[in-house]
Amino acid sequence: MNTKKVQKEFIIQGMSCAACSAAVERVTRKIDGVIESDVNLATNKMRIVFDGEKVDDGLIISKVQKAGFGCIPQACTEQKKAVQSKPKAAADKTENASASQKSALIAAWIFAVLLMYAAMGHMLNLPLPNLFNPERYPSNFALLNLLFAVPILFIGRGFYIRGFKSLFHGNPNMDTLVALGSTAAFIYSTVLTFLIPLYPHFTHDLYFEASAVVLVFVMTGKYLEQRSKEKTKSAIKALTALVPDTAVRVLNFAQSTEKTEETAVEDIKIGDILLVRAGQRIPLDGKVLKGNSGVDESMLTGESLPVEKTEGSSLTGGTMNGNGLLYMEVTKTGEDTVLSKIIMFVEEAQGKKAPISKTADKVSGIFVPVVIGISIAAAIGWAIAGADASFILRVCTSVLVIACPCALGLATPAAVMTGTGLGAANGILIRSGEALETAKHVDTVVLDKTGTVTEGKPSVRDVFCAEGKNRALVLALAAAVENASAHPLAKAVTEAAAAENGISGATAADCAANADNNASDNDAPFEVLSFENISGKGIAAQVKINASICPPQNKDLHVLAGSRLFMEENGINCALFEKQADEASKSGAALVYLAANKEPYALITITDTIKPHSIEAVALMKEQNLRVILLTGDNKAAADYMGKLIHADEVIAEVLPQDKAEVIRGLQEKGSVVMMAGDGINDAPALVQADVGAAIGNGSDIAVESGDIVLVKGDLRDAAKAVKLSRMTIRNIKQNLFWAFFYNSIGLPLAAGLLYPAYGLLLSPMVGSFAMSLSSVFVVTNALRLRRKKL
Repeated sequence: MNTKKVQKEFIIQGMSCAACSAAVERVTRKIDGVIESDVNLATNKMRIVFDGEKVDDGLIISKVQKAGFGCIPQACTEQKKAVQSKPKAAADKTENASASQKSALIAAWIFAVLLMYAAMGHMLNLPLPNLFNPERYPSNFALLNLLFAVPILFIGRGFYIRGFKSLFHGNPNMDTLVALGSTAAFIYSTVLTFLIPLYPHFTHDLYFEASAVVLVFVMTGKYLEQRSKEKTKSAIKALTALVPDTAVRVLNFAQSTEKTEETAVEDIKIGDILLVRAGQRIPLDGKVLKGNSGVDESMLTGESLPVEKTEGSSLTGGTMNGNGLLYMEVTKTGEDTVLSKIIMFVEEAQGKKAPISKTADKVSGIFVPVVIGISIAAAIGWAIAGADASFILRVCTSVLVIACPCALGLATPAAVMTGTGLGAANGILIRSGEALETAKHVDTVVLDKTGTVTEGKPSVRDVFCAEGKNRALVLALAAAVENASAHPLAKAVTEAAAAENGISGATAADCAANADNNASDNDAPFEVLSFENISGKGIAAQVKINASICPPQNKDLHVLAGSRLFMEENGINCALFEKQADEASKSGAALVYLAANKEPYALITITDTIKPHSIEAVALMKEQNLRVILLTGDNKAAADYMGKLIHADEVIAEVLPQDKAEVIRGLQEKGSVVMMAGDGINDAPALVQADVGAAIGNGSDIAVESGDIVLVKGDLRDAAKAVKLSRMTIRNIKQNLFWAFFYNSIGLPLAAGLLYPAYGLLLSPMVGSFAMSLSSVFVVTNALRLRRKKL
């Protein structure tokens, strides 16, 4: 039976650390029919792939809820479009939640300062009302501590609710550790408070400040961590903010009854006509029907110079209109727009885990139970050693609160989110954490030639004219003949003729000395009377010379354009172009001979133009010790010439489209880690076969969908930058993981009191909670350093 493969995203509520995300992954992966399940702690999202015949949303939600977490399906397409078109509302909601969290934190700190003053002020000889003197009125002193601790515990009640709920569901997490440590210290101190009238010396064994201030430190760390995590999402926020809320729709366009109306962007349909005024953002993808203006496309290409748009030009939603007025027809809406696809790519990349995170995930899954076990073992060990209850409690609480699985859980997603965001800002869309990590190991880059290294469009390189023949005349005559042909080389000739200046004047001078020099520049110098396309050889045409350009006594021309063989078959000697033809052939240029009335006129060489930055791109790749291979279906001469031009290490030519993937496979079998850069439909199999497929963003949709990395600007230099970005990001992840593991490997033994017998070193619960909070903030802050890197 065929599997009905379904991929969905869910928002997971109530997660506080990596142990939580590991628990959700564990319970969902156990469901029969689930193929993949990845939970991103940084975004609180679960991406799950399952068999739709066996699993539905209800089953997934119920399993997650039984594990002690909330689970809500990701907003549907229409809702996502609404959210994307109203980013300010989402931002306001986030800001309100942050303000509420900040107010609670300030209140907690006020009571924490009062509690610390009351509990420890006497040690520093700070003034305290005599009524609360711990020596004279120990019960009053204890009650004052209790009075200041209770509000803090109430403000931080969420830790207890989530912590014990997770414990009861068999999935203890960081909140469980904090709740257990704080509760133990609070209950112990409360019991001693009631015993103080009988045993006044218990005043010195109170831990109210530890039970409450632990929460304040953890709350502070969580607040700073959340603020930092929000910064890692800045790329998505910046992209969604580009979408305007409304658009101006034009009714009855170009008619006397034409009028406009302001409409919500989500209500615009394909085919609608929109008016974009100067300084406004273009709402959706489309094409210009009327008007001209310079459009700032820096959000898409990174180029700051505006792009001139005229009738027929394509427009991309989210770009900024300059000073002109544009009427546009909408061609794409919703998820089909370029901007929506970019947002989708970035979100997908941030939701998929890099393989390097597997180690951290395994550790996080067993981390909390291990810490609880260490705490119990330490308590038993110190009890056997004869330590008193106060010392044992201090050790247990310190062990519980210093352990921080958050740092482990955030090490990878925080770096991946920041790295993919940096890539998106530079026009490099990385579609998964796996692609981001694999790109680091790339040692060989295979480049498709046409459309990747070159423009993919033939153009005239040289025009070699026979003696006495004018270049402008030759191009005008060739263009007149080729204009009726559908051959790709014909367009190159007609475009070159259109770009040539002074055709009319040059033709007149060449035709006759008494030419009409007052002829209009708009007059076509030649008119084709008859035309014949000889397949595989060339074109034969009868051409009439425009009388306004050349005098009537000039004869009509019988023109031939095509290969040398075609010329020789018609008795035309092309030996005068022998040297130029040999040199052009060695560089892979196509040769078009032009003759009229049995007389050779010119040799026109046509090549595919190299992109402006291709040579620089290869140089950047070699700086990173990458081997560069040019792979093409072109003839060997053209391929070798281009390979030398860009300084490729190897050239593989005359490869059929279906065989390109085999070439990639052969390189992989020899041990190479291959990145393939291509733009065409025929590159799609090779892009999929490669370890990393880099699709040129302005290429075909199939190529873009096949690529692991999309180079939005179509700039080959970005392929080299993608490898650099990967290496930077993976290095950042390794730094994060090192510090997370190092922190816990040092902190836990100290908290357990292993160094106390020899050196008298023992961490207090407050220091432990502060260190725990700091470790998560450190990891996220380290990841944010990537935002300042230059690719």
